[in-house]
Amino acid sequence: MPRLPRLRPARLGVLLGLCVLAGCEAPGRTPETTPAAPDTTVRTTAPADAVVGETIYVPVYSHIFHQDGTRELDLTATLSIRNTDPDRTLTVAEVGYYDSTGRLVRRYVEQPVSLGPLASEAFVIEGRDRTGGVGANFLVEWVAEAEVSAPLVEAVMISTAQGQGVSLVSRGQVVRTLGETKP
Repeated sequence: MPRLPRLRPARLGVLLGLCVLAGCEAPGRTPETTPAAPDTTVRTTAPADAVVGETIYVPVYSHIFHQDGTRELDLTATLSIRNTDPDRTLTVAEVGYYDSTGRLVRRYVEQPVSLGPLASEAFVIEGRDRTGGVGANFLVEWVAEAEVSAPLVEAVMISTAQGQGVSLVSRGQVVRTLGETKP
């Protein structure tokens, strides 16, 4: 049997820390599972006092292909929503996780979540959760009662399986602004 190289204690600690972080979920953020029926609707009615808001599309990869395209590597994905405004609050009204076919897999926000100035919120898809497929995505809807800096919405995907470290970041893209209707 071949002998494996020994890891220095510092490197072992970093590796173990990354493994622990990759499997963590935010406390109190249990996703609400919804039926697999197609649901591509985005709420277009914002609170009456909202003056600004957007719907943001964020691509997420639950796994990626490697080597000859037949091997797959599972990724833990963290959706991060960051209020970039140093003075004003915004509200996250909806966070929906969709699969590769565009079907809603689950909703992550039961009640609107207020993000104070420079605050952030995170939502996690576990590495072993493949319900979204390789073309998974989030739709995030936010609103505010006054003009604010647009939030930074991105997904961070990571895996530390098999002694390798892989990480990806994908930034959200605005697909609709408050008051817009579908063409």
